[in-house]
Amino acid sequence: MASAFRSSRTSGERASAPMAPRLALLLCPLLVAAVFAPAGTVLAKPPGPAVVCDGGGAGCVVSNAYGAWGDRKQCSASAVVYPTTEEELRAAVARASRDNLKVKAVSGFSHTMPKLSCPSSAGETLLISTARYNSHIEVDVEKRVVTVDAGVGLRGLVDAVEAAGLSLVAAPYWEGVSIGGLISTGAHGSSWWGRGGAVHDHVVGLRLVVPAGRSEGFAKVVSLDGRDDALFNAARVSLGLLGLISKVTLSLESAFKRSINYSFEDDGRLEDKFMEFARAHEFADITWYPSQHKAVYRHDDRVPLNTSGDGENDFVGLQSTSILASTAVRATEKASEKARSTEGKCAMAATVVAYKWLVANGLKNRGALFTGYPVVGRQGKMQTSGSCLHSPASDALSSCAWDPRIKGLFFYETTAMFPASRFRDFLLDVKKLRDLNPDNFCGLDVYNGLLIRFVKASAAYLGQPEDSVVVDFNYFRADEPSTPRLHQDVWEELEQMAFFKYKARPHWAKNRKVAFLGVTAKYPAGLAKFQAARARLDPGRMFSSEWSEEVLLGKEGAKEDGCAMEGLCICSEDRHCNPLQGYLCRPGLVYQEARVCRYSTSSPLVVGYSTPT
Repeated sequence: MASAFRSSRTSGERASAPMAPRLALLLCPLLVAAVFAPAGTVLAKPPGPAVVCDGGGAGCVVSNAYGAWGDRKQCSASAVVYPTTEEELRAAVARASRDNLKVKAVSGFSHTMPKLSCPSSAGETLLISTARYNSHIEVDVEKRVVTVDAGVGLRGLVDAVEAAGLSLVAAPYWEGVSIGGLISTGAHGSSWWGRGGAVHDHVVGLRLVVPAGRSEGFAKVVSLDGRDDALFNAARVSLGLLGLISKVTLSLESAFKRSINYSFEDDGRLEDKFMEFARAHEFADITWYPSQHKAVYRHDDRVPLNTSGDGENDFVGLQSTSILASTAVRATEKASEKARSTEGKCAMAATVVAYKWLVANGLKNRGALFTGYPVVGRQGKMQTSGSCLHSPASDALSSCAWDPRIKGLFFYETTAMFPASRFRDFLLDVKKLRDLNPDNFCGLDVYNGLLIRFVKASAAYLGQPEDSVVVDFNYFRADEPSTPRLHQDVWEELEQMAFFKYKARPHWAKNRKVAFLGVTAKYPAGLAKFQAARARLDPGRMFSSEWSEEVLLGKEGAKEDGCAMEGLCICSEDRHCNPLQGYLCRPGLVYQEARVCRYSTSSPLVVGYSTPT
């Protein structure tokens, strides 16, 4: 990359693409069509509903927003109800308790990667959707708290708080989540300052609807706060297993602005800089593009409310994209996968990084324009984004790029949460793996590289017990589960290196099944306390399913042919990969204890052929 990528631009400086990315723009016109599509000039297609019911009485199916799961065989329920008040929530739980039904709560968004909302196959399940339980937002300016219904969307909450002259400090980067959902799964932003970047650490009270005996009407509402630490610390990250969250109370602060400056630098000292950088900036994060040898440092700090600037964070990956462009990009990526074209992936990666540099990742100083750093704006406009959610539905020509109805982007999302003391060594190992062939990492950089964020230690039993560094990375997922993907062994080695060598904890709402293997040992005290609280609030396990237990307990299932292709197992024999297409089970290249599916031109192409070494 040219030297222009090594430092941030000053205000008013004109941006020009460096030579290597400029060449990539010519090599990958379809990707350019997607990222340069002006989001405000086309009407958009909002996401579809999380629950779809058959009018013929065949029941209801719940699915996630990416189309990664949700079919009648695995995720169906007998019925769904849409409460609009807390009493209606209580009545729905009471009905299930009286009739001995299972219950699964589902939001109007359903963005979890694991099947936490998937109904149980062990008995009849009632789905309780919070999609219409979203009308109550009460801001107490004097006490600096806000109390909201569980189904309220993050954007609605943030806007209401800002209108009252206050700010919510922590929020995930994606605003397409409900308050109940993000609390349940440990959603977070990035900060080691104050109460930290995890939203559940800003919760000061919540109300749960739980089953009860006949004398209490089969269900009751329980109010929790810091005065009952045992239940409160369990409920702040509950995976939906303790009851149905009704209302959440969050602490607020006086309104403030943020000042953001992205610095594109060489990644040579990343392992020595991340700790100091996180401590120096309140909302710091780092995006690492290994194939490009670039680290993008987000200098992100609060500034007084009277600081000049009306900026906005409209992250490029969360803007509305032309449906035609999204499907064309997906077709281009599938063609590179089929042709095993690393060059095609790398052209796409260079284009992505160049474009993000040009538009400051979607930061806007005013209106639709980025004119230079720093970008200063109110907290509510800077902390979270997702403009693809909010455009009108008629004559839809654009959408969120991953909307499953348009056959657009489809990907895995791995998120590992490291104790801060172990993260430097992980980075060094990733660099060793990268340096064997940097082009092998282009498939990550096509998406968002490795996003590095910071989460403070939490008292929540299923939160992070020490200051942690969180790494997210996305990568291509095939339409058909058994189809191999280019450089699959690299992503699997990264995954296993993170979770098994460095004992990272999985984000509860993301990851493939293998990330949860052995998770109980990573919460030795917290999990026992969580289970004790669960026994008090839901002794009959009304809210559990085999899918949620699979995440919470992290047990490995039976190994079947091809199980490693979707991350359902770690391969130990070739048949767990796809030997018919040349993928055999082999040791990792740097973390040699890893077992990964690697392409080999010498594959015997016989299903069942076994070379476990």
